[in-house]
Amino acid sequence: MLLSVIIPCFNESAVIEATVDRLREVLGEDAGKRAYEYELIFVDDGSSDDTLEKLRRAADKDACVRFVSFSRNFGKEAAMLAGLQYSSGDCAVIMDADLQHPPELIPEMVTWFEQGYDQVIAKRNRKGDKKRATLMARLYYRIVNHIVDVKMVDGIGDFRLLSRKAVNALTSMQEYNRFSKGLFSWIGFKEKIIEYENQQRVAGETKWSFKRLLSYGIDGLISFNNKPLRICFVMGGLLVIFSFVYILITLIQILMHGVDVPGYFTTICAILIIGGVQLISVGVLGEYIGRIYYEVKGRPHYLVQDTNVPGSGNSED
Repeated sequence: MLLSVIIPCFNESAVIEATVDRLREVLGEDAGKRAYEYELIFVDDGSSDDTLEKLRRAADKDACVRFVSFSRNFGKEAAMLAGLQYSSGDCAVIMDADLQHPPELIPEMVTWFEQGYDQVIAKRNRKGDKKRATLMARLYYRIVNHIVDVKMVDGIGDFRLLSRKAVNALTSMQEYNRFSKGLFSWIGFKEKIIEYENQQRVAGETKWSFKRLLSYGIDGLISFNNKPLRICFVMGGLLVIFSFVYILITLIQILMHGVDVPGYFTTICAILIIGGVQLISVGVLGEYIGRIYYEVKGRPHYLVQDTNVPGSGNSED
């Protein structure tokens, strides 16, 4: 059996050597016991530090270390897709480069894979996270699971093992606007969830700013369904109904009591509510149209500048 471990990395110079050492230590011991081989595929997402140079040095020392380097930063979704496309293992593990995903969990994942599971999913608790972040995450998942067509679970991310069947299913979907959390859930197959303690970064800084998290959250809301469009339709319909009711009530009051002094408050409220609904609806439509625009262009998900993966060229699949 060949195990592929896919590690997207962006400006992880402070931790990349420790990550390589930990993975070699854990997998070297487990692979020796169970007689399987492994490859470490690091996908350099256009890092501006010396992450790539350290990966080259690691690859020179160990043939199991392989790298794929992008021509620029294309994002984690593209990096994960590239890792899956360049992997050749019977199963593949996706994990972060900052060691917040403990490599010590991989042997347990392999055990469940050998028992016939296509997805072995690692679920973290939120111990040590800020209360505000935990509250916002729970609120987000509660909202998104009422809107999207697939189920997503708080604490479950990209850290998982995928069988070759699952990998092929994921790489067969070539949409440009990818949201892997939803794709993992959409493909289904036999799943096993294992839990682990929340880990802190060993070194370096998080690349997820509030702006990027917000953008990622919006992707999750609109990537797998058209319910936001229907919500706009429903809001418009409700406003029309309320408007007719208001007109009817106003007409009855005029017939019974005559014309009253026009209400400034009522006029302003109506303008603000209707205008707000219109702007939200236009924004939602714009998001969908923008995604159609990117899909129609048919541009590649990434461009490869350099790689040492055997049998691959320096261009995107």
